[in-house]
Formats: sequence, C-alpha cells, structure tokens
Amino acid sequence: MAAPTALHRLLPTPPLWVAMYHSVTDTADDPYRVTVSPARFARQLSWLRDRGLRGVSVRELLAATAAGRARGLVGLSFDDGYADFTDAALPLLRRHGFTATVYVLPGRLGGTNAWDADGPRKRLLDADGIADIARAGMEVGSHGLTHVRLTEAGDDVLAEETRTSRVLLEEITGGPVDGFCYPYGAVDPRTVRAVRGAGYGYACGIDPGPLTGTHALPRAHIGENDTAWRLAAKLALHPLRRRRPAALLPLRTRPASAVLR
Repeated sequence: MAAPTALHRLLPTPPLWVAMYHSVTDTADDPYRVTVSPARFARQLSWLRDRGLRGVSVRELLAATAAGRARGLVGLSFDDGYADFTDAALPLLRRHGFTATVYVLPGRLGGTNAWDADGPRKRLLDADGIADIARAGMEVGSHGLTHVRLTEAGDDVLAEETRTSRVLLEEITGGPVDGFCYPYGAVDPRTVRAVRGAGYGYACGIDPGPLTGTHALPRAHIGENDTAWRLAAKLALHPLRRRRPAALLPLRTRPASAVLR
C-alpha cells in the first residue's frame, strides 16, 4: 500500500465547502432544479466576493487545503458539461477572478441531456468547447462517459465510464484529468474503488455520508432560489451535514505531486 500523502490527509478538518451547479441560463422550465439564471449566478458570485471568499476549482481547493492555505476559498463545480457554461458562466467567473471545475461527458460530446426524462433538452459541450474552457483556466473533470448510475452498472460498464472517460478527456485537453464526479451523486464502496483505480486524485458526490473522503467529497447544491440568506445558511450548516468519514483511500496510480499540480 502506498504511503499516505498530503492529499490523503485533507479530511475531515477543515470541512471543504464545494458548491454544485449545473446549467446557467434563463428558463421557465426546470423540473430538476438544475438551472440558475445568469442574473442569479452573478449575484451569488458577488455574495462570495463581498464576504472575502474566492471561488476556485476543486483541484485548487484540495491543493490549497493540503498546503494549509485554503482559508477564504470555496470550491465551484458544474455537473454535466452544459454548453451554456461557455457563454453564461465563464464570463462571470472571469469578471470575479474565480475558477471552477466542469465535469463533462466525453461519450456525449455535442449531445444533449437525454438522461432527463422531463424538462428541456440542453446542449452539451463538444470537444472544442471542452478544450476552450481548459485553456481559459478552468479544471475539466470526468462525469463518466454517458451519465449512467454507476452503482447499478456492471463491472465492464463501470470500468469504461471511469477509465475510458479519463483517457478521452486527457486527449481533448492535453493535460491531466484528476477529478471525477459521480452521476446522480450515486456512490458506494465499489464505485469509489473503481474511480480510485482509474487514477483519479479525487471524486465528488453530493452527500456520501460515511463514505466521505478524498474520493467521495460532499457538495452543496446551489439553485435559482438560493438568495443571500440561503447561501449563508448552507455555508454555515455545512460542517453539521458532514458525517464521520471513512478512512481515506490511498492513491496508487499517481503521486500526490502530480495530482496537485
């Protein structure tokens, strides 16, 4: 077993706060509550800035925590890789000097959110769009290949969704892909082992409970209804939502120096 590294000692204290976004656009049809309007998103970023907080990618947040310099940093993450990130979210992030992590689906390049039975079809980033946001300083992570519930997938599908998606994204971005995000937030010990074995330095869920650790980080869902007081409540209550974490799993396939670059 590999010796523990700084990355593996990140949790449980201090609790990392990572905001979970999806789509940033104007819409009146949002049954899954995955859309934030650009106007609301701008106010949410201003709320962070006005309180001396800076939004960063999850990889940067982990690196800063390992180095003991994470005070004032919050993680910003975007699931599903919606194409509206480029037009709506990226300019606002740049205006505030923030970065973020975008978890994308290389098996659905330029496609739509076909996994959502109801609600509007939303266009997903294609390969050029993914490369563009990486060049803009955003972290690109994997959300699997096609957005399947990994806890219900067979071993072959699980391996493809984790390993193949990382290979494809590294070809697109020309750089390392260290982060994974579990579709639907569905995580169990088997999926954690698969993600770790695929070489990811960390992974995000939603509320992984006793599995909380470097490869199952909890996040706070942020939506259109999250005004200033709701954001304050979510930030304040986050430590109370954190459950006792499982032992952090060793990273065997990539040294911490590579993960944290």
